[in-house]
Amino acid sequence: MATLEEMVAKGRRKLETKAPIMAEKYEAAKPSMKEEYGRLPFGPITKRAYNAGVDAGVYRAPDADKWGRKFVAGASR
Repeated sequence: MATLEEMVAKGRRKLETKAPIMAEKYEAAKPSMKEEYGRLPFGPITKRAYNAGVDAGVYRAPDADKWGRKFVAGASR
């Protein structure tokens, strides 16, 4: 069985490998996000503001070190 340190190292590697893919998927989802929100019963000003926010949004990958610390804390309980 893997040690806690080995599990954290493996998890960090996987997260760091996935981060660019996660960012690409976020960018690809923006048109769908705006389309689905556009179907809701909000007014044009609210929808325009939402769309502007989505367009301005930048994906931030999770911090692998923070993830590791929280994993250890949760596994150590």
